[in-house]
Amino acid sequence: MKLATVAIDGRTTWGLVEDDNFLDVGAALVSRYADLRAAIAGALAGVADAKSRAAVTPLAKLAFLPVIPNPDKIVCVGLNYETHRKETGRTEVEHPTIFSRYANSQTGHLKPILRPRVSTDLDFEGELAVVIGKAGRYISRSEAMGHVAGYACYNDGSIRDFQRHTHQFTPGKNFPDTGAFGPWMMTPDELGELAELKLTTRLNGEVVQEAQIKHMIFDIPRQIEYCSTFTRLEPGDVIVSGTPGGVGARRNPPLWMKPGDIVEVEVERLGVLRNPVEDEAR
Repeated sequence: MKLATVAIDGRTTWGLVEDDNFLDVGAALVSRYADLRAAIAGALAGVADAKSRAAVTPLAKLAFLPVIPNPDKIVCVGLNYETHRKETGRTEVEHPTIFSRYANSQTGHLKPILRPRVSTDLDFEGELAVVIGKAGRYISRSEAMGHVAGYACYNDGSIRDFQRHTHQFTPGKNFPDTGAFGPWMMTPDELGELAELKLTTRLNGEVVQEAQIKHMIFDIPRQIEYCSTFTRLEPGDVIVSGTPGGVGARRNPPLWMKPGDIVEVEVERLGVLRNPVEDEAR
């Protein structure tokens, strides 16, 4: 299944994406699930059966919102591809590098990523997002994949000068409308094996990042194991699993995103997340 959160005529709902259409399962199941996060917590029970009574809207007539607009937490994994670790000059580590992103820093597919008025150092980071489906603490590697509800594309947009103000990444990762999440999440049974899938970021049609998921330093089971040790993972939580080398900050000269640009993050078989870049309104 492909599941998305959208706005239709100003009304927020969630449902299934099939071909070029959206099936408003959220309206059909509103008495059971208030939103996609609640549906995930309910193990998506009843979603397939509700298709027959779901209103259909062409994708061209709706607005995509972040797949999970209201996660309890967004946990991001830094420096998780060897190409990116090397380009930053960081040393090898035994454990994942972790920082957090706030829910209100996110934006949806086709919506603008905003360059804030205080900086021009807006960078791209194409990533695979992991949506947690089942709550857990101290989850073992062997059980980790059973806690996954699905996967999505993510652009972990970064304001690099604010990221480098201290050793903490948080300020540069939480400006409003910089974390693009979408267009939808795909359930593991439909996406299949991850390892060979290619992750690609394009800026104005030019490939700027490319790697296979198997090139992660810490794979997804290890990320879930580690994160569930220091926090209880909840349904609808998002783990943003790291970006490959090629980020704009490490190029000479730096390649910053600017108004008028189009940035795309594609995960093979999963989909393409596309966003224009605009300046924040004054």
